[in-house]
Amino acid sequence: MAKPLVAIVGRPNVGKSMLFNKLAGKRLSIVEDVPGVTRDRLYADADWNGREFTMVDTGGIEPKTNSEILRFIREQAEIAIETADVIVLVTDIHTGVTAADSEIASMLQRCGKPVVLVVNKMDSTGITDPGIYEFYSLGLGDPIAVSAVHGHGTGDLLDACVKAFPPEDETETDDDTICVAMIGRPNVGKSSLTNYILGENRVIVSDVAGTTRDAVDSYFENEHGKYLFIDTAGMRRKSKVEDKIEKYSVLRAQQAIERADVCLILIDAQDGVTDQDTKVAGMAHEAGKACIIVVNKWDLIEKNDRTMDKMRKDIMRDLSFMTYAPIVFISALTGQRVDRLFELINYVNDQSSMRITTGMLNNVLEDATARVQPPSDKGRRLKLYYMTQTGIKPPCFVIFVNNAELFHFSYQRYIENQIRAVFGLEGTPIKIVVRQKGDKDN
Repeated sequence: MAKPLVAIVGRPNVGKSMLFNKLAGKRLSIVEDVPGVTRDRLYADADWNGREFTMVDTGGIEPKTNSEILRFIREQAEIAIETADVIVLVTDIHTGVTAADSEIASMLQRCGKPVVLVVNKMDSTGITDPGIYEFYSLGLGDPIAVSAVHGHGTGDLLDACVKAFPPEDETETDDDTICVAMIGRPNVGKSSLTNYILGENRVIVSDVAGTTRDAVDSYFENEHGKYLFIDTAGMRRKSKVEDKIEKYSVLRAQQAIERADVCLILIDAQDGVTDQDTKVAGMAHEAGKACIIVVNKWDLIEKNDRTMDKMRKDIMRDLSFMTYAPIVFISALTGQRVDRLFELINYVNDQSSMRITTGMLNNVLEDATARVQPPSDKGRRLKLYYMTQTGIKPPCFVIFVNNAELFHFSYQRYIENQIRAVFGLEGTPIKIVVRQKGDKDN
């Protein structure tokens, strides 16, 4: 599931971003000799000796400051520390141990996470600057000498990080635990729904948009199964995202989608589908996640016998790219139909995990091409030779053809509809890969 997270922290100008770039193998962070350049946390996936992990670069921590932007940077770094599995504290051999280093070290000792102490700017090879021994006073164990400029010592640093990672089996949830991400624009009731399910005020609930800034994990088990609910911050339009913490919230929501098996896309019944709802749903669709459209606040709507059908048709029209997703009308406040969610979560998760035999798929393909002849162009007709399933979550099918250019989108959609008509696959997108005869697998 989630990879181990390594947070790179320290006071300003000790070389955190340069070290991050060296470890990531590419220039991802802005490197400039001015305090406060790195404001938001920046992520990169990496691996060392076969162990995959994620690194996060943070802004410099100023323990005591009256500057609003520096307070924000410190808050960002503290959030990174809270979510990290291993923390790398970067210090500077040229300045020695400063009061800020000592305060940050004390903060890290209190957090109880594994800490790897790094002394940066040790650029000379073959000579150990005796100043490194001063850093033992921070009480964080043996300091590791590195040069972010030249890359010296980075292997020792990564060895120490991997050694402190939790065992690989602990970074995975149980096979039968379904990860469920609550996503949607601000103030549609994500936190209220989480709280109702958990039966406690696990997440702060407020009418002020942007209250939930981080993705929050909550484990829950009932007679339907085991679940890990991820409550995320509401996602606004980029033009509306001015607050730096809220920008980061969108990133965390995106990461929550990547972690999830199933996404609950919450929509406010009073507003219907907005442009931002479409974008949020599109993120889950593009990520290939099983989805359920959850219309919340249904208790606030004046209804007649046609209200639900009309709302359903409007949603299908506005979210036409995901007509496969079931729609459920709930009230997180009263609990109306919330129990129905568990059956749907299990159902769409099973659908996205479905495997279909090659023989059955080719029977469908043969029947589909007999019903509607493949398209042709300038005397050349598309031939579909063979179809097989290559993956799940989402179900992925490879179709071998004589000419990929002739396999137009409309005919691909027809084949997808035929697959769904026979096998269901409700609640999950389908990925179709077209391979031209003679193409080599990449």
